[in-house]
Amino acid sequence: MLAILGPTASGKTGMAIEIASRLGAEIISVDSMQVYRGMDIGTAKPTVIERRGVAHHMIDVVDPSQEFSVADFRRVGKPLLDTDKPVIITGGSGLHFRALVDPMSFAPTDPELRAELEDTSLQALVSELEGVDPGAGRHVDLANERRIIRAVEIYRLTGETPSSRAASAEARDLDKYVAEIPFSAVGVDPGVEVDERIDRRLAAMRSGGLVDEVRNLRERLGRTARYAVGYKEIIEYLDGRMSLDDAFDAVGRNTRRLARKQRTWFQRDPRIRWIPWNEDEGERVDRALETLTVQSS
Repeated sequence: MLAILGPTASGKTGMAIEIASRLGAEIISVDSMQVYRGMDIGTAKPTVIERRGVAHHMIDVVDPSQEFSVADFRRVGKPLLDTDKPVIITGGSGLHFRALVDPMSFAPTDPELRAELEDTSLQALVSELEGVDPGAGRHVDLANERRIIRAVEIYRLTGETPSSRAASAEARDLDKYVAEIPFSAVGVDPGVEVDERIDRRLAAMRSGGLVDEVRNLRERLGRTARYAVGYKEIIEYLDGRMSLDDAFDAVGRNTRRLARKQRTWFQRDPRIRWIPWNEDEGERVDRALETLTVQSS
């Protein structure tokens, strides 16, 4: 199994399609937002023409009104790896990539309990968590409300604390990047001109109808989908809270921030071999294949 990984605007999608065409492979997308139907322009989803007849999986899986967690992604996506066909994983979400290739289980969730916790003050939740696990702060950001809510939810449902979960064999394997499924991976460094490419891509999204896409989808966007970069900002424009230019400026800033975060996440993974940016996609593809061949040998 091969993987072509990298942050936003690193050219990985086109590379993966070209390599898949050469190898007769299929593609599994590890993009957290391309799973939603109709979210095409804002997620830079490859069009049917751009896919060039290469089978793509984990794209257009659910309606944007639905929640689709990382646990759901693993449940649906992992069986796709059990095939005799060559498979190429590509995308920018390091967490979703690891959910497919590494040992990763997920604690249960309860919507009613989650709603109750969301109505509870952060201070009260932190006090509860530290009361049962004095070392919780070493494993959970105590200023991050979303993570605290999840940690308390897991404790109430399972009795597991952040410290006990961090001490599990699974957590140790994850920390050591012990793969559950063997793979060879290439990371594409986006280079110093990545911000310019992001700006060009956003200009194409703007002229290509992103505002209309968000306008048509907004009533169907669930909690996760509506906070996706490119959608959250345009919704603020549609709600009259900012101008269109300001909205796209915000999309640009948030996209650049996301790209840096994605790059940092992938660079922590010692199993990924990096190739430098090259404007010529063909040369990037050749370099990636050379690197993957060395890894596999």
